[in-house]
Amino acid sequence: MVRSILEGGPAAYEPFVLEYGPYIYRTVFAVLRTPQDAEDVTQEVLLQIYRSLPAYRNEGLKTWMTRIAVNKAIDYKRYKARRPDMDAGDEAAQEESAAYRHGLLPTTEEQVLEREKRDRMRLRIAELPETYKEVVVAYYIEDKSYEQIAGETGLERKSVESRLYRARSWMKKHWQKEDFE
Repeated sequence: MVRSILEGGPAAYEPFVLEYGPYIYRTVFAVLRTPQDAEDVTQEVLLQIYRSLPAYRNEGLKTWMTRIAVNKAIDYKRYKARRPDMDAGDEAAQEESAAYRHGLLPTTEEQVLEREKRDRMRLRIAELPETYKEVVVAYYIEDKSYEQIAGETGLERKSVESRLYRARSWMKKHWQKEDFE
């Protein structure tokens, strides 16, 4: 898709905008929390992506776009926070921004990237053989103990351990570490 946009020019960018525009809007909205600001910044992000495509290195398109979107949204939020005509909502945004700077809260970019990682993980878990899915989700996603899983599934604790061991072996054989970075 990137190559066709680079070769086709602005007209070839429309399918990209239709496909990824809503995702970029949701990402920007998660930072700004106002529809009008999110729409404005989304337009800026789409322009920035188009201008930056020649420098794109074919390494995780969605992650690359997300970084651009989050950074633009944060820049806009900072710009708005510096304006003298702040209202109560802007003061709350400044307090939240200070908490991010001091490492008390994860940044929006970190949250978005973590959400993407979890989504990729869910898709990959769906590929697991049926006998492993339930215990893998319970142990790794829901953070349940062997005993809790055994109680909920009716399996013996040793069976839970065994299934998790086999599931890990299956994952090592069929998946690559890069799939989750």
